[in-house]
Amino acid sequence: MTVFIFLACLGGVLVGLSRQLNGRLSISTTPLIASFWNHAIGFAALTCLGLVVGGLLPAGAAEAPWYAYLGGPIGVIFVAAGSWVIARIGAVNSALLIIGGQMVTGVAFDYISAVPASFWANAAGIVLIVGGMMVSRRRRKAGGPQ
Repeated sequence: MTVFIFLACLGGVLVGLSRQLNGRLSISTTPLIASFWNHAIGFAALTCLGLVVGGLLPAGAAEAPWYAYLGGPIGVIFVAAGSWVIARIGAVNSALLIIGGQMVTGVAFDYISAVPASFWANAAGIVLIVGGMMVSRRRRKAGGPQ
Protein backbone atom coordinates (compact mmCIF):
# COMPACT_ATOMS: atom_id res chain seq x y z
CA MET A 1 0.00 0.00 0.00
CA THR A 2 2.90 2.35 0.74
CA VAL A 3 4.16 2.05 -2.83
CA PHE A 4 0.78 3.12 -4.21
CA ILE A 5 0.57 6.09 -1.83
CA PHE A 6 4.08 7.12 -2.90
CA LEU A 7 3.12 6.81 -6.58
CA ALA A 8 0.00 8.90 -6.02
CA CYS A 9 2.04 11.61 -4.29
CA LEU A 10 4.68 11.51 -7.02
CA GLY A 11 1.94 11.81 -9.65
CA GLY A 12 0.54 14.86 -7.86
CA VAL A 13 3.96 16.51 -7.70
CA LEU A 14 4.57 15.84 -11.39
CA VAL A 15 1.15 17.22 -12.36
CA GLY A 16 1.85 20.34 -10.29
CA LEU A 17 5.26 20.74 -11.91
CA SER A 18 3.74 20.28 -15.36
CA ARG A 19 1.12 22.95 -14.68
CA GLN A 20 3.79 25.35 -13.42
CA LEU A 21 5.93 24.80 -16.51
CA ASN A 22 2.91 25.18 -18.82
CA GLY A 23 1.87 28.38 -17.04
CA ARG A 24 5.36 29.84 -17.34
CA LEU A 25 5.62 28.80 -20.99
CA SER A 26 2.23 30.34 -21.76
CA ILE A 27 3.42 33.65 -20.31
CA SER A 28 6.44 33.56 -22.63
CA THR A 29 4.48 32.37 -25.67
CA THR A 30 0.76 31.58 -25.78
CA PRO A 31 -1.44 28.98 -24.04
CA LEU A 32 -1.88 27.08 -27.32
CA ILE A 33 1.87 26.78 -27.86
CA ALA A 34 2.28 25.65 -24.23
CA SER A 35 -0.44 23.05 -24.80
CA PHE A 36 1.23 21.91 -28.02
CA TRP A 37 4.60 21.33 -26.34
CA ASN A 38 2.96 19.61 -23.37
CA HIS A 39 1.22 17.15 -25.67
CA ALA A 40 4.17 16.70 -28.05
CA ILE A 41 6.55 15.78 -25.22
CA GLY A 42 3.93 13.63 -23.51
CA PHE A 43 3.18 11.81 -26.76
CA ALA A 44 6.86 11.13 -27.40
CA ALA A 45 7.50 9.93 -23.83
CA LEU A 46 4.43 7.69 -23.71
CA THR A 47 5.15 6.26 -27.15
CA CYS A 48 8.69 5.33 -26.08
CA LEU A 49 7.35 3.84 -22.84
CA GLY A 50 4.71 1.88 -24.77
CA LEU A 51 7.32 0.52 -27.15
CA VAL A 52 9.65 -0.50 -24.32
CA VAL A 53 7.03 -1.97 -21.99
CA GLY A 54 4.73 -3.25 -24.71
CA GLY A 55 1.03 -2.76 -25.27
CA LEU A 56 1.30 0.46 -27.25
CA LEU A 57 -1.92 -0.44 -29.08
CA PRO A 58 -4.03 -2.57 -26.74
CA ALA A 59 -6.26 -5.30 -28.09
CA GLY A 60 -9.75 -4.03 -28.83
CA ALA A 61 -8.73 -0.39 -29.35
CA ALA A 62 -10.23 -0.39 -32.84
CA GLU A 63 -13.59 -1.63 -31.52
CA ALA A 64 -13.91 1.13 -28.91
CA PRO A 65 -16.84 3.53 -29.45
CA TRP A 66 -16.00 6.90 -31.00
CA TYR A 67 -16.66 8.82 -27.77
CA ALA A 68 -13.90 6.86 -26.02
CA TYR A 69 -11.43 9.03 -27.94
CA LEU A 70 -12.87 12.38 -26.84
CA GLY A 71 -10.36 12.49 -23.97
CA GLY A 72 -7.63 13.74 -26.31
CA PRO A 73 -9.43 16.86 -27.58
CA ILE A 74 -10.82 17.56 -24.11
CA GLY A 75 -7.28 17.22 -22.70
CA VAL A 76 -5.94 19.74 -25.21
CA ILE A 77 -8.62 22.23 -24.21
CA PHE A 78 -8.00 21.56 -20.49
CA VAL A 79 -4.23 22.04 -20.76
CA ALA A 80 -4.56 25.21 -22.86
CA ALA A 81 -7.17 26.64 -20.48
CA GLY A 82 -5.02 25.69 -17.48
CA SER A 83 -1.99 27.41 -18.99
CA TRP A 84 -4.07 30.53 -19.57
CA VAL A 85 -5.62 30.47 -16.07
CA ILE A 86 -2.35 29.91 -14.19
CA ALA A 87 -0.87 33.01 -15.79
CA ARG A 88 -3.83 35.07 -14.56
CA ILE A 89 -4.85 33.78 -11.13
CA GLY A 90 -1.76 31.87 -10.01
CA ALA A 91 -0.94 28.23 -9.44
CA VAL A 92 -2.54 27.84 -6.01
CA ASN A 93 -5.88 29.32 -7.00
CA SER A 94 -5.98 27.39 -10.24
CA ALA A 95 -5.19 24.16 -8.37
CA LEU A 96 -8.01 24.91 -5.93
CA LEU A 97 -10.34 25.64 -8.83
CA ILE A 98 -9.44 22.35 -10.52
CA ILE A 99 -9.79 20.31 -7.31
CA GLY A 100 -13.10 21.99 -6.49
CA GLY A 101 -14.39 21.37 -10.00
CA GLN A 102 -13.35 17.73 -9.87
CA MET A 103 -15.06 17.27 -6.50
CA VAL A 104 -18.33 18.88 -7.58
CA THR A 105 -18.32 17.03 -10.92
CA GLY A 106 -17.58 13.72 -9.19
CA VAL A 107 -20.49 14.23 -6.80
CA ALA A 108 -22.76 15.20 -9.69
CA PHE A 109 -21.73 12.09 -11.66
CA ASP A 110 -22.37 9.91 -8.58
CA TYR A 111 -25.89 11.28 -8.24
CA ILE A 112 -26.61 10.97 -11.97
CA SER A 113 -25.33 7.36 -11.92
CA ALA A 114 -27.31 6.59 -8.74
CA VAL A 115 -24.15 5.52 -6.88
CA PRO A 116 -24.91 5.09 -3.18
CA ALA A 117 -23.13 7.85 -1.27
CA SER A 118 -23.55 9.90 1.85
CA PHE A 119 -25.17 13.20 0.93
CA TRP A 120 -23.82 14.93 4.04
CA ALA A 121 -20.24 13.75 3.48
CA ASN A 122 -20.32 14.95 -0.13
CA ALA A 123 -21.94 18.25 0.84
CA ALA A 124 -19.39 18.80 3.62
CA GLY A 125 -16.52 18.13 1.20
CA ILE A 126 -17.88 20.62 -1.32
CA VAL A 127 -18.48 23.25 1.37
CA LEU A 128 -14.93 22.81 2.73
CA ILE A 129 -13.35 23.12 -0.72
CA VAL A 130 -15.39 26.18 -1.68
CA GLY A 131 -14.79 27.69 1.77
CA GLY A 132 -11.05 27.15 1.42
CA MET A 133 -11.10 28.86 -1.95
CA MET A 134 -13.01 31.81 -0.50
CA VAL A 135 -10.62 32.14 2.46
CA SER A 136 -7.64 31.98 0.11
CA ARG A 137 -9.08 34.69 -2.13
CA ARG A 138 -10.02 36.91 0.83
CA ARG A 139 -6.51 36.66 2.35
CA ARG A 140 -4.84 37.53 -0.94
CA LYS A 141 -7.11 40.57 -1.45
CA ALA A 142 -6.66 41.83 2.13
CA GLY A 143 -2.90 41.27 2.34
CA GLY A 144 -2.05 42.05 -1.27
CA PRO A 145 -0.03 39.77 -3.50
CA GLN A 146 1.87 37.05 -1.73
